[in-house]
Amino acid sequence: MKYTNLPHTDIEVSNICLGTMTWGRQNTEEEGHEQMDYALEQGINFFDTAELYPIPATKERYADTERIIGNWFKKKKNRDKIILASKIAGKAEMTKFIRTTGINRDTIKLAVEGSLSRLQTDYLDLYQLHWPDRTTNYFGKRGYKHSINDHWEDNIHQILEALRDLVREGKIRHVGISNETPWGAMRYLEESKVHASLPRMITIQNPYSLLNRLFEVGLAEISHRENLGLLAYSPLGFGTLSGKYLGGRKPENARVTLFPNYNRYSSEPAVRATEKYYDLAQENGLSLAQMALAFVNSRPFLTSNIIGATTMDQLKENIGSIEVQLSEEVLKGIEAIHNEIPNPAP
Repeated sequence: MKYTNLPHTDIEVSNICLGTMTWGRQNTEEEGHEQMDYALEQGINFFDTAELYPIPATKERYADTERIIGNWFKKKKNRDKIILASKIAGKAEMTKFIRTTGINRDTIKLAVEGSLSRLQTDYLDLYQLHWPDRTTNYFGKRGYKHSINDHWEDNIHQILEALRDLVREGKIRHVGISNETPWGAMRYLEESKVHASLPRMITIQNPYSLLNRLFEVGLAEISHRENLGLLAYSPLGFGTLSGKYLGGRKPENARVTLFPNYNRYSSEPAVRATEKYYDLAQENGLSLAQMALAFVNSRPFLTSNIIGATTMDQLKENIGSIEVQLSEEVLKGIEAIHNEIPNPAP
């Protein structure tokens, strides 16, 4: 395994982070525990979860993933070996069963306390805002439509104050954002610069893959200049970059097969791009999954690559990508495909 530090800290994290959002829906608790055991054995010390998980989110399964992790900590008594990240859900139609008031001082406190209880821990190493409450473009939206009635920026100071109080209480150590735009990232950073008592956002968890490199437009510069580390999610695009859906296949128990509305990475341009990436991987003796993950692993703005799996074979292949070094020929091939079909899955 390879390691780096969470930006602005001395906390060492593995460059591969274990994602958990299938546990409690596509995976049983036993399977989740098996994945954590194996990941830790392979040197992964960074786990990412959220109160929203498992997905698709339902009232009946609310926060079951955190409970599965908490039971593992209780059984293994190894909380000190893991850098643990979780998230508060933003305001949305799909989260009305959690809360309808969005992210504010009161909901942050309640959400953190709920996560700590379920995870059976006294603290979270990283606490993230899962997505913005404001109207903006994320979760597959290409364009931005402004609402003159949206004054969400007024909440930023209040949110950071609430997070600061929880840091002071020792319940969270550091804070991050997720599914954010360049404007949102800089507003949080500037607010903490102007008000020195407020915590600084140190990471941004956004989608990044061969099918979605929009992070490179605006956010990559912020990442370098402000030392805001990317935690890349969906590096395999809901599994499409394993190639398992090519040719119209619908593998049993696969995410897009089970939940066809998860079609963010299944558009016609995305399928064409995936076919080209698959051919490139085959020509160079690589699996498409490992080529796709190795590409993400190689990015200079990356802090950690969040991988997920529903089977142990998938997990082993995904973790093994840390050993794959892509040749200049492969990297040039990737750029050629990207230039032909840029960002087909925003």
